Amino acid sequence: MCPWAWGSEPVFRALRTALEGQVRWRRVYAILFDHDDDPPPPDPAAETAWYARYVADVTGHTGAPRARELSRMPASSWPSSLVAKAAERQGAQVAERVLRRLRETLFVLGEPADTHESALSAALGVPGLDPRRLSADSRSAAVLEEVRADRAEARRPVREVLVAQDGSPHPGTAKETADGGHRYALPTLVVRAPETRRAVPGWRSFEEYATALRAVRPGLSTTVGGLPAHEALERHLSLTDPERRVLADGPWPPPRASRVDTGNGPLWLHPEEAARHPACGRRTPSAP
Repeated sequence: MCPWAWGSEPVFRALRTALEGQVRWRRVYAILFDHDDDPPPPDPAAETAWYARYVADVTGHTGAPRARELSRMPASSWPSSLVAKAAERQGAQVAERVLRRLRETLFVLGEPADTHESALSAALGVPGLDPRRLSADSRSAAVLEEVRADRAEARRPVREVLVAQDGSPHPGTAKETADGGHRYALPTLVVRAPETRRAVPGWRSFEEYATALRAVRPGLSTTVGGLPAHEALERHLSLTDPERRVLADGPWPPPRASRVDTGNGPLWLHPEEAARHPACGRRTPSAP
């Protein structure tokens, strides 16, 4: 539910493509709009309007799509984090696609998946997903403990991010918490090897991440090349304009791609994804 993390997806998808088979990724859910945050203000409409302006400001920097209208302020990222964590039990590809759907409920549709039911509903139709297993796993004690461990880890930031950062409209200095501690700003990438680490907080360029990776493991290949447009959309199923400019080569859009218009540029869906996507009622086929 972090708009900066949503806006970082073009770079993160490029990194995952470039580093495939070379590194191990581990995603940590920090939990936003937590149960111990400040109570909501008495005017929900004003809070929603404030958050919509905040998202619009962030997407002005990142170029990521934002919803034309936000239905409400997100209540909590606990339900979506539990569902996303549970999806990891069904393989990396399923987990990535479930997480993508959860992000798109907020930043494309303006309907945050902030209840267990809405988070499960957002994942329906993801290729390869077993929805019954997802429902059971997301309610299990094991997944709850995993997300609790993620939340706790996010509140033990490495010392490098406690000092003021610079070089970005979102520098990523760790946030103070109500109990006097800190948590990572989102997104933050921590690169670890047995004897060293680098932290790259906030909204950063591909080269900043690549530099940190090569510092930890000299000789690591961080070269990324775009796929033909139709292959890129088939691999990812869903691409924003900033993503397809990084990940796809050649004329755009590919044949039969579906376009979902948002408040800040289109979302492009593979035809099989469009047939099952929550935004299917709002899509229009692109020109062949």
